[in-house]
Amino acid sequence: MTSSFSAWFWSERFWLPENVSWADLEHPPPGVEYPRVGDILYALPLAVGVFALRILFERLVAKPCAHILQIQAGVHRQAQSNAVLERVYLSKTCPDAKQLEGLSKQLDWDVRKIERWFRIRRNQDKPSIQKKFCESMWRFTFYLGIFIYAVRHLWVSPWTWNTRLCWDNYPFQHQSPQQFYHYVAELAFYWSLMFSQFIDVKRKDFFIMLVHHLATIVLITFSYANNMLRAGTLVMCVHDASDIFLEAAKLSNYAKYQRLCDGLFVMFSISFFIARLVIFPFWIIHSVLIESWEISGPYQAWWLLNGLLFVLQTLHIIWFYLIARIAIKAIFKGKVAKDDRSDIESSSDEEIHSNSSKHPNQTSGPNINSNLNGEKRDH
Repeated sequence: MTSSFSAWFWSERFWLPENVSWADLEHPPPGVEYPRVGDILYALPLAVGVFALRILFERLVAKPCAHILQIQAGVHRQAQSNAVLERVYLSKTCPDAKQLEGLSKQLDWDVRKIERWFRIRRNQDKPSIQKKFCESMWRFTFYLGIFIYAVRHLWVSPWTWNTRLCWDNYPFQHQSPQQFYHYVAELAFYWSLMFSQFIDVKRKDFFIMLVHHLATIVLITFSYANNMLRAGTLVMCVHDASDIFLEAAKLSNYAKYQRLCDGLFVMFSISFFIARLVIFPFWIIHSVLIESWEISGPYQAWWLLNGLLFVLQTLHIIWFYLIARIAIKAIFKGKVAKDDRSDIESSSDEEIHSNSSKHPNQTSGPNINSNLNGEKRDH
């Protein structure tokens, strides 16, 4: 049964172009290395290491930086102790009008008082600005580091400037150590995001991000198994470029440097448009869809990989619509407005009492707490 499933799953007709077999890829010429699917499994234990590294980074680097910028954890106002409301809250954080009316009769409380209790109770579970700052600083550091690493080896690669070379003698293409490390690092990072997404700051686009992470993981894994490393590294590099500006804008926002935040967010919007709505579809997808068809011809996995690229492009269009709305407000109103993709619950001043003091020249700015993947990047 297991062998039959394995033979079906690793069917050469699905994964490889015509007249190419797995046996052809098992014995590369001397000095040449082809990708081995089993090697990509190193990303799974590495993802645990990436998550552990993130925890250490946030505690030892990001949190001290937050203290330097006077971003304290803050203390949420505590809801009045009530066993009945607490039981309801554990099953439903936002009860409907009928439930509120029933609770009002049961407790002899005014409905507005009960609504206020649930609002305060929800805000109790909200992460602090400091936690958001630490999360964004980790993402900013990773995106910046992996982008610099990718540019260093892609800049000297001829297929970066002539994408038709991505399919020259495909799939018999040498895998360089830089390509392997790039792939494993990116895949481990996105696996760690899949795990941490359920404990990180919850946002309105949770399910969109879940689809994004799944599509990215499948795309990275499939492209590695098919030895599409040249095109794959280009895809990852283009996605990481704009996420750097996003995380930098969020860090500036949490630190209450509003002008810097506005400028970085506009830069993010421009870089997102250029990278994901111009370069990605008209340069990379065009190469994977058109140039690879002309040079090596389509096969079954080819259709799936192109489908995943179009899923990502659809998400890019949705996100850019949301980004453009915020950027336009930033340009014409001089202030980044609250992000439509930000935290599910917003906290009012009366419900959060912060222990920190702000700089005299800092003004309280709205939250742009979005995560694109980007994020990448979240996002």
